[in-house]
Amino acid sequence: MGLRTNISERQRRLGFELKQLRELADLSSGEAAERVGMSRGQLSHIELGRTSVLTERLVDLCQAYGCADEPYIKALIAMSEASGKGWWTAYKKHLGSGALNLAELEDGAESLRVHQSLFVPGLFQTADYARAIFSSPKLGFGNIEEALMFRMERQRILTRQNPPSVHAVIHEAALHMRFGSVQVVREQLLRLIELARLPNVTIQIYPFSAQAYAALSGNFVHAIPGTPRLGTVILDHATGSDYLREQAQLQRYSALFARLAENALSPVDVSLAPEAHSVKDSLALIQHLLYTL
Repeated sequence: MGLRTNISERQRRLGFELKQLRELADLSSGEAAERVGMSRGQLSHIELGRTSVLTERLVDLCQAYGCADEPYIKALIAMSEASGKGWWTAYKKHLGSGALNLAELEDGAESLRVHQSLFVPGLFQTADYARAIFSSPKLGFGNIEEALMFRMERQRILTRQNPPSVHAVIHEAALHMRFGSVQVVREQLLRLIELARLPNVTIQIYPFSAQAYAALSGNFVHAIPGTPRLGTVILDHATGSDYLREQAQLQRYSALFARLAENALSPVDVSLAPEAHSVKDSLALIQHLLYTL
């Protein structure tokens, strides 16, 4: 079997986890390979995500490393046996690996924590708002129609059976950005209120008047699967995406998101009676912005 030339984040993550287990067991790659009857080169390719690993061999490796965490091992097996194919596969020829990795990570998450400072998060965007972003010449987006269809299809996870819980903290600055006409912005703000009605969606606005955590954190998505230690923080930037996998990094961003949520306005809650909104909250801010458009 040839080596992979296009390695997905899931495949890289499996290799990363196996390498971490080996290093925690204080074994060299040669020592570990010998224990399970493979060559050092084979193990190296597995750890780099360049080739697959049979389930039996994966279990042997975990045993050789002294790992007895059954739920974790089962999660590694699921990662190994997954085909990686989903609705996003149809976009493989049109979009980069970053978009495909994000869709696969979102699809496998039980919860998503999102912080965005200049855009409404992609999972919440209306088609017209997204098109206005993709059409902005200074942002340099290509494949606009494919990117738009891809973004709209990503949003299906919000209303699918057993959807992930999605908690987003959006900086007030994002709500002032004018992507498209006034009507486009208005419909986008109304869309946020509509989505907040979903039981699995929590939306908070981080106001200009709050502490500066939002300015210091940058934008990120923390995708958390059923086994939280296998979560991933995705940092998106102009040249691609970075994926944070180490436990210290995940804990750092988990704590950072908790601080963002603590300092943001209380979540949009359309179930409350008008008199219950006696203090500033996310809904009141969005309604104020709608009034001023």
